[in-house]
Amino acid sequence: MQFEYSKWQGPRPEDEKFVRELMDIFRNLLLQSGGDADEALRWMEHFGKEYGFFNEKFGIDDFKKKLQESGEAEKTPQGFQITPKGERRIRQDSLNEIFSALDTGAAGDHRTPHAGKGGERLSETRAYQFGDNLSDLDPLGTIGNAVKRGGVDDLSVTEDDLEVFEAENLSACATVLMVDISHSMILYGEDRITPAKKIALALTQLIQTRYPKDTLDVVLFGDDATQVPLKNLMKIQAGPFHTNTRAGLQLARRILESRKGVNKQIFMVTDGKPSAIRENGRLYKNPFGLDPKIVNRTLEEASYCRRKRITITTFMLATDPPLLDFVRRLSALNHGRIYETDPNQLGAYVFRDFVRNRRKRLH
Repeated sequence: MQFEYSKWQGPRPEDEKFVRELMDIFRNLLLQSGGDADEALRWMEHFGKEYGFFNEKFGIDDFKKKLQESGEAEKTPQGFQITPKGERRIRQDSLNEIFSALDTGAAGDHRTPHAGKGGERLSETRAYQFGDNLSDLDPLGTIGNAVKRGGVDDLSVTEDDLEVFEAENLSACATVLMVDISHSMILYGEDRITPAKKIALALTQLIQTRYPKDTLDVVLFGDDATQVPLKNLMKIQAGPFHTNTRAGLQLARRILESRKGVNKQIFMVTDGKPSAIRENGRLYKNPFGLDPKIVNRTLEEASYCRRKRITITTFMLATDPPLLDFVRRLSALNHGRIYETDPNQLGAYVFRDFVRNRRKRLH
């Protein structure tokens, strides 16, 4: 067997696989840049020169043309901007990435292109009622009813014979995702904010495409708490903030009190203990240890959420003893749950819990 070798000429515009890989890199850089397309393109140009993505035949200008042709970004007088199509693609990529990390069937993901009215099919059956989906028909049970009624010799099926499988009820769910944007989320070279951002994007895509009756709201908490519109999720960035967990819980509770979902829950993603509260308009802060005043005010809010039938699930991205101690006390008061995980596995844990909670009443 003979092989003929030739000198590699670098990427070519007609190499669709290579262009798709460049698009994947660009989308990841968009997440890192907070949705700033121009900054992401500057990074693309820098990495392209350093690692050989671009050359004389295919450079950054050629990539920008491909980007515009894809419809995921457009050139405006203010520079390149991501389009709604580009945002949807990033949300879907985030969702696919998290689902691919799940064990088979772990999150009950049985996606179909058609929407249904029920949940997972159960083994139990019941008599057919007007409006039931005939795809849920139990043929053996139906024929059995017909035989019992008229015998084998004069077999006929009437509406009274029809038997259908029960479907698992999926409760409407109102969720607030609380994302810690304190300085520790990017401290010492750790990037914990991007995985949290991907979860927000993926949950948005999941709910909009599969659970349109559900609601999702995203709350950022640092020195204070703010609600971020879903269209601005890519702009989430950590900053030079302390951790005002109490403010985040207060805002999340107020949002959920206005929602009509049967299940109301808070998913809190954090890597630090509470270090600040707002009192009389002033920020009281203490980043050292667990300040009793800050801790008690925060635990009071967790207890109040419990009285409002709002469950708090905490996803910890760090396991230092003060954080563990605080979260255990918070979860005990709220009757909530705790997950200790690293940023790379965060999405899988969140999605398992989300889908599980939709299958039951939390209280």
